Amino acid sequence: MTMFSTDATPSERRKALRAALHAAPILRLPGAFSPLVARSIQEAGFEGVYVSGAVVAADLALPDIGLTTLTEVAARARQIARATDLPVLVDADTGFGEPMNAARTVSELEDAGVAGCQLEDQVNPKRCGHLDGKEVVSTEQMVRRIGAAVSARRDPDFVICARTDAAGVEGIGDAIDRAHEYAAAGADVIFPEALHTREDFERFRHAVPDIPLLANMTEFGKTELLSAWELQDIGYNAVIYPVTTLRIAMGHVEQALWELADSGTQAGWLDRMQHRSRLYELVRYEEFNVFDQNLFTYRPKT
Repeated sequence: MTMFSTDATPSERRKALRAALHAAPILRLPGAFSPLVARSIQEAGFEGVYVSGAVVAADLALPDIGLTTLTEVAARARQIARATDLPVLVDADTGFGEPMNAARTVSELEDAGVAGCQLEDQVNPKRCGHLDGKEVVSTEQMVRRIGAAVSARRDPDFVICARTDAAGVEGIGDAIDRAHEYAAAGADVIFPEALHTREDFERFRHAVPDIPLLANMTEFGKTELLSAWELQDIGYNAVIYPVTTLRIAMGHVEQALWELADSGTQAGWLDRMQHRSRLYELVRYEEFNVFDQNLFTYRPKT
């Protein structure tokens, strides 16, 4: 990687994402809530990075109920995409409005350098996919949403993922019917949200055999947590872990802050912290230092 961006162009990363969706092994995309986390995901050996709408909202101290804007999501996505050579898939909720808004969303996210985006069939404003009380738009409305997104795509390799929340609202049968319609409308990947069991995932794969499928392994939701290899055996092509890194980080942050407030020192946490030297490796401190020294050629006249 270069210091200020990536070695891989947006086009190259889009091609990589598209190819990975049609090849083994399964494509694993942990969620990144910051550029530094995205870089850690790359160094850990994963194949892609996911930017969750719920995480962008939570990092702004907002609930996941459609309060974030396209500007906020695109800005975070751009920051994350420049920090990793991996393809970045972004959760674009419902496209931030009507079909024309979905079209603009695709244009903005292409400009941000990401490899693809996800659009869902919930009513706008949406709700967390693993909570009750969701509503979905009609299949026809979602087909228009997808069609607008596809028509706005300038790079044909930009991946458009269609998520359906219908399984938890109208049943898996309806979600399967929608998946076929969404694929026909031009979606490159289908994401059935909030399936409950391995049997549900198997049923969906069997009924929708001809398009890549993405699974969501989020914690504390309605879905049984399956390993990436189990999902691969079922026939899924990609798996996201959207909120995992944020939950790990915030769990430790809250615990450490309570202990610091109680004891007056962080000394007991030193062996659980990322060391300064490791942070410097991730941010490539030494490379910047060398770069700066090589640039500093001015010498005052004597």
